[in-house]
Amino acid sequence: MSAPDLNTLSLPELYRVLARGGAIYRLLALARDEDLGRQRDGGDVTSDFCIPEDAHASFRVVLRERGVISGLSAVPELLQLFAPHATFEPAVADGDRCKKGALLGTLSGPTREVLCAERTLLNLIGRLSGVATRAAEFVRAVEGTGAVILDTRKTTPGLRVLEKYAARCGGAHCHRLGLHDAVLVKDNHIAGVPLAELPARITQLAKDARGWQPDLKFVEVEVDSLEQFNTVLGIEVVDIVLLDNFNRRDLRTAVRRRDKLAPTVKLEASGGVTLETVLAIAETGVDRVSVGSITHGARSLDVGLDA
Repeated sequence: MSAPDLNTLSLPELYRVLARGGAIYRLLALARDEDLGRQRDGGDVTSDFCIPEDAHASFRVVLRERGVISGLSAVPELLQLFAPHATFEPAVADGDRCKKGALLGTLSGPTREVLCAERTLLNLIGRLSGVATRAAEFVRAVEGTGAVILDTRKTTPGLRVLEKYAARCGGAHCHRLGLHDAVLVKDNHIAGVPLAELPARITQLAKDARGWQPDLKFVEVEVDSLEQFNTVLGIEVVDIVLLDNFNRRDLRTAVRRRDKLAPTVKLEASGGVTLETVLAIAETGVDRVSVGSITHGARSLDVGLDA
């Protein structure tokens, strides 16, 4: 059975797919161990000696600045690990645009457990909501152009699937999850290969890769000049051409040539894309704009726990 298209799934479906195999659970278990320790006498030492064992409480998870929400889907798994007797009742959903002061949900249960989970829960929602909010800014900037915004692999090590989920919450598209699910031929892969030999080399690579993994998402080739682009455009196995650090004039030239010679090939622009430049890039006619700063440039939103 072929792998699902992550960009057509609903957010709940996407989260379930990304959580398969326990990747998110393992990440949250690591977060638990780094905060509570793995020793027999680990735990929240302060709460254990400050809060009565039988104390129960409810707390409000509040957004302290406006933004797009992400990370609520991971809360049930987080509580399994940090606070198995606590419950979380969400007031909004991942992908919602919320104002400052919005109630995101109510966290209830044994007070000691809730306080054990507090910081990791707030960190997670704040980080992922920051990514979702930044993704939404880029998506909004190119509205009406027909271009889609994509995330990249410039993610926090270990947080890949959650940060890509967050990007989707903000309306961006998933480029590829990792090195395993698509072919992206970059400059280092073809360094020293003469231009005349590129078609044969890439065709064989694509054939071998698809023979090994038939459900690869795409075959994409990165180029950094119009000369390279002209050579790659004629390769039938190429689904997407990545135009790396092209100026806007060359982007428009590439679009015109693609429209005339290979209209089914998608063109993707990348390289130092900012909120100030993304609209002009999208207006050149490219189909896709990949933006690393959706993840590496995101700022965590301020999320708090109020009694």
